[in-house]
Amino acid sequence: MPAFELVADPHAYRRAASALARGRGPFAIDTERASAYRYDDRAFLVQVFRRDAGTFLIAPEGHREAVRDIFSPVLGGGEWILHAAGEDLPSLAALGLFPGSLFDTELAGRLGGFSHPNLAAMVERFLGVTLEKGHGREDWSTVPLPRSWQEYAALDVAYLNELAEAQAEYLDARGFLGFAEQEFADLVRRHRARPAPAPKTWRDIKGVTALRSPAQLQVAKHLWRARDAHARDTDTAPGRVLPNRLLVELARTQPRSAAETAHTSGFPRRRRGAAEAWSRVIRDALDADPATWPERARPASDGAPGKRAWQQFYPESWEALNAARDAISEVAATLGTEPDTLLQPAVAREVVWATHRGGGADTHAVALELSRQGARSWQVELTAAALAGALRS
Repeated sequence: MPAFELVADPHAYRRAASALARGRGPFAIDTERASAYRYDDRAFLVQVFRRDAGTFLIAPEGHREAVRDIFSPVLGGGEWILHAAGEDLPSLAALGLFPGSLFDTELAGRLGGFSHPNLAAMVERFLGVTLEKGHGREDWSTVPLPRSWQEYAALDVAYLNELAEAQAEYLDARGFLGFAEQEFADLVRRHRARPAPAPKTWRDIKGVTALRSPAQLQVAKHLWRARDAHARDTDTAPGRVLPNRLLVELARTQPRSAAETAHTSGFPRRRRGAAEAWSRVIRDALDADPATWPERARPASDGAPGKRAWQQFYPESWEALNAARDAISEVAATLGTEPDTLLQPAVAREVVWATHRGGGADTHAVALELSRQGARSWQVELTAAALAGALRS
């Protein structure tokens, strides 16, 4: 087990930052969060390894401003190595930490053609090391952190430098390293442009689109607002306060009494007072002026339609989308990579929708639309001709 140190106060932060500043090479970074337990997705542990410096487990809770002030001058703008960077970058940005460049070992694995490029699989495949498992779903807001959890977290960064170097050689041998560098640079750019995800609203609840009537939507909105307020006040994951599936079921059935609420499928009857509290929210929602109740969200008019509407109302265009998917799969198979890595499905959908409806299915028009939809230059180069051919057939 590589040596590591847990640092949990500003004095220890300064000592760790000084050691990391004297190290050499990229910073291997990971985070542990607790969104299944806490209100948001903030980091409760930041693991950093640098050669000639060692591994530090930074516990930021209670001292987040100090973490920003002390570590940003050292880590900020540096070369980072992460695994599945998109999962970690937002919580690191919340601490004021931004990379200058990065290498994402999960994305590198996908580009290399590995369908399951999790960290353990990549470390074993490229380094011949078997990582211990077992603590990935823990409540990382726990204080103090058990020693076994700390060891698990330290291992997440212990091999990232060697892994990135091995993957870079592998990608370079296949001619894919340039593609990977474009993807990494795009990750950094997009993260700086929008470091935090867009705030969720009640319309983002999974299953809410199945609700039809204004009354159901009104109840869903008020339940979501009450749940969000309680979750924020108590720093509890919203799903632990009221699971999405139960929220949608309560909105669908609209029970007005505590007894009816308690008998709703999936309701936690052991939670004292919960039935009365949620039934009160429902009653208040339905007692409001119906003129203020929400209506069903209208689909965006400028983007590709949903699957069902596309199939039903635009069958020729739907056939073109299937042909485009087949073309992308063929190119991906030739390259030895995954189709979804070669071109994201959402991008392919929008490109097919725009070019097929506009009648411009030549390679140049497709290439322009690919770029407009956010495809990187390597993706445009490898897929534009194949997509154009599929759309013309």
